[in-house]
Amino acid sequence: MDANQITIELNAELPNCQVTVEGGDGKYLVTVIGDVFEGLNAVKRQQIIYKILNEHITSGAIHAVTMRLTTAAESKAA
Repeated sequence: MDANQITIELNAELPNCQVTVEGGDGKYLVTVIGDVFEGLNAVKRQQIIYKILNEHITSGAIHAVTMRLTTAAESKAA
């Protein structure tokens, strides 16, 4: 499992989002910008990502994920 594979999986599940994945050796920084997060708190946003990556987390291929999850408007304001 590498950052490119994670990016492909997230893009497939979140087609209208901007996805960036950095890292390696099981530790990744996942940045996703998209309106899919509109109205959701931080925990609900993370649950979306964990649901997509759960298979790789339970297998041990991914063991640490840091997430930056924002809407497009939040990203522009930052």
